[in-house]
Amino acid sequence: MSRERARRSTLPPAQENIGKLEKVVSEGNFYGAQQMYKSVSARYIAAERYAEALDIIESGACLQLQNGQITCGAELAALFVEALVKGKYACDDETLDRVGKIYKKFPQISIPERLGDDDDMQQLSEALAAAKTRVECCSSFLKAALKWSSQFGPHRAGSPELHSMLAEYIYSESPEVDMAKVSFHFVRGNNPKKFASTLVNFMGKCYPGEDDLAIARGILMYLSSGNLRDANNLLDGIKQQLESKQQDFPKSDLMQFIDYLLQVLQRDALPLFNMLKGSYKPSIDRDPAFHEFLDLIAERFYGVQRRNPLQGMFGDIFKMMGGE
Repeated sequence: MSRERARRSTLPPAQENIGKLEKVVSEGNFYGAQQMYKSVSARYIAAERYAEALDIIESGACLQLQNGQITCGAELAALFVEALVKGKYACDDETLDRVGKIYKKFPQISIPERLGDDDDMQQLSEALAAAKTRVECCSSFLKAALKWSSQFGPHRAGSPELHSMLAEYIYSESPEVDMAKVSFHFVRGNNPKKFASTLVNFMGKCYPGEDDLAIARGILMYLSSGNLRDANNLLDGIKQQLESKQQDFPKSDLMQFIDYLLQVLQRDALPLFNMLKGSYKPSIDRDPAFHEFLDLIAERFYGVQRRNPLQGMFGDIFKMMGGE
């Protein structure tokens, strides 16, 4: 018998180790359990028993996270993705469900809004630091999963389901929400309805006069990827949800521009597209990134080549926000 076969045969079924490790966690020895999860799963991976290694790591990640051990849980979550890569697992519904199961164990905790005495300020400071850690840990895990999904799945930019998960967690848990980053992942996701509800929620929290910028950014991002359908779905979804809440849709020149733009892009009308950009230049100038989006839209819909397609704010922003 070869050394490799001997190693494979001496390892017990994964469930035996899972039961032992669960007991260590239940006793509150989180650090000890963490080291054991890592060392035990490494032996299964070395023996190329990837399915059992994944069962062990998944169990550990979920247990650590539901016990509030964010850093430990996130480390095991990252190991889960590494095992998927080593085992060359395809990005299919079953495996995505397992990634989603770990994701759902990351806590979602409201940050205190009311401030009072020094004790309250200390509590708020600690809550903000904890929220930042949660977002960083969850983002790191999901970005690794996105990289795996782009390599072993049908979507070059990564799984739309994972993009939607990341967008939702960043928005719900970040102490200071970066809507450009949230929009980036929603646009690569598969849930325009959820994106619409997120923007409607954001409209109630943002500074006055910034609500139309957030809506325009999301629609222009969809259009920059050539997705006219979801750009329209997003706008319709926002209007419907605001109407159901008896809230007004923002009225501004920028929103008027977006409305006209969506109509123009349904036609082969490059001159009209250019005229529209010129007429609404002051509104477009409110966010320098909008010019980059529109250049890419002209390329997508009308074949207009950009002068420096690999340069500019658009490319830099997407590299910064994507990470994967």
